[in-house]
Amino acid sequence: MTRQMTGAEMVVQALIDQGVEHLFGYPGGAVLPIYDELFQQDKVQHILVRQEGGAGHSAEGYARSTGKVGVALVTSGPGATNMVTPLTDALMDSIPMVCITGQVATHLIGSDAFQEADTVGITRPCTKHNWLVKDVNDLGRILHEAFYVARSGRPGPVVVDIPKDVQFATGTYEGPSHVEHKTYRPQVEGDPAAIQAAVEMIAKAKKPIFYTGGGVINSGPEASALLRELVQLTGFPITSTLMGLGAYPASDKQWLGMLGMHGTYEANNAMHDCDVMVNIGARFDDRITGRLDAFSPGSKKIHIDIDPSSINKNVRVDIGIVGDVAHVLKAMLAAWKSAGHKADKAALKSWWGEIDRWRARNSLGFRQNSETILPQYAIRTLHERTLGKDVYVSTEVGQHQMWAAQYFGFDEPNRWMTSGGLGTMGYGLPAAIGAQAAHRDALCIDIAGDASILMNIQELSTAIQHELPVKVFILNNQYMGMVRQWQQLLHGNRLSHSYTDSLPDFVKLAEAYGAIGMRCEKASELPEAIDAMIAAKGPVLFDCRVANLANCFPMIPSGKAHNEMLLPEEATDEVIANAIDAAGKALV
Repeated sequence: MTRQMTGAEMVVQALIDQGVEHLFGYPGGAVLPIYDELFQQDKVQHILVRQEGGAGHSAEGYARSTGKVGVALVTSGPGATNMVTPLTDALMDSIPMVCITGQVATHLIGSDAFQEADTVGITRPCTKHNWLVKDVNDLGRILHEAFYVARSGRPGPVVVDIPKDVQFATGTYEGPSHVEHKTYRPQVEGDPAAIQAAVEMIAKAKKPIFYTGGGVINSGPEASALLRELVQLTGFPITSTLMGLGAYPASDKQWLGMLGMHGTYEANNAMHDCDVMVNIGARFDDRITGRLDAFSPGSKKIHIDIDPSSINKNVRVDIGIVGDVAHVLKAMLAAWKSAGHKADKAALKSWWGEIDRWRARNSLGFRQNSETILPQYAIRTLHERTLGKDVYVSTEVGQHQMWAAQYFGFDEPNRWMTSGGLGTMGYGLPAAIGAQAAHRDALCIDIAGDASILMNIQELSTAIQHELPVKVFILNNQYMGMVRQWQQLLHGNRLSHSYTDSLPDFVKLAEAYGAIGMRCEKASELPEAIDAMIAAKGPVLFDCRVANLANCFPMIPSGKAHNEMLLPEEATDEVIANAIDAAGKALV
């Protein structure tokens, strides 16, 4: 399909042709022609944010909760530079996003014109690809190419920078048929020989473990279904990164919990002692591996990843398989079944016995024995009160993020949205808004900290304007909790500027925005208060006052191996000894 139209019309038409239903943005001089075209149509809903970074994080939340490409539209200069953090966040976490930015007219580029910035240069390190469009006749093709690059292979963000005169100019629009990049053609099918070798290695394993990441979720629903089939067919234990939560049901008995710095005792010890590790869609980042020279020292390693640069990047592996997770898992299942492979039952029984002894240490144990709300209890109670509901959870970054990962069990993919790689405070509220825009009737909750929520609190106004009933569940401990924990454990308890003095009254702040404010300070009142939050018809700021100095455990200290974890303060030596003894007797 080709036809004559202005550049601004091309932008809107390309969004429609790509099936975009929601667009997050903020207008400015360099994108006014595009906004004028948006005003004259009703197929794409524009959601006005309150700061451009909010548009980027909302697009991320939208993408992660739907599996579709998230789209943001911002102006030149500061509009584009405010998008750098969301773009970097999306790149680190492999989130498909198309960001359209305005630019000064082509004849002004390089003249230090008003609101000019080198958007292509600035965003080159934090995008998969970017374009500066200088000819309106190239615009349609580039826009469709941008969506292709964002969603294919390892997903990620792209930027299309459009000068204002190109938006006004008239040219020929190319539709989305036969869109592909000249050089970017990611490999989706895994090498058959490598897959066969991996299956043979798995079949001989005595102490195997599946280690999964966000790549399973990015691959789509089929990948999660195939993963579940493979795990249940083999009977092997499975763990996950922070980004991979929900790809395998947390309620299943083969699930060991999250892996890594704040992972469970059983997951980390199983990773340390395994003899065959199968990494599916994860990138061996430092929060998972800990000390590299002590990471899973006795195992043979298989790594499945669509990004060839991830193979052998951080950890040397025995078998690397480049391909899309769904395609590779389908081939692995077929190879396993056709060869009639069976797991070594005796070895697997012994391996599960070891795992059960680690489980008996109850590394996520805590004691809620007073009216002061423990943060662990708050998250567990929130999870219990939302069971059976259509729930999407985002977080900010800090202790509350780790507690949410530990105590809020996810049984389905695309329900968990958090800033994993970049660790962006302020991510959670706009991400929840993005998810709520996509799922109007769902319960969208941002689990926040009292410090993080202030980073993008202005987006509460976005939720009010667009009638998006997000619930912000604030674990309020009056500290930058994770900063304080590290200062306490590693810096002689010198709490340098981590006490968040002069916090606002969150109830009054919510009411000032036109939202609903709630507060709970007693453990006995928390379940009923959470029910009231869930039942509320509009956006809610829920101020949950929790124990000020609670620490997030388990924890692998910096520079330590997986088997050198610090356990929860509540898990005393006596409790641990009794649990191990009881587990040992049960296995006899």
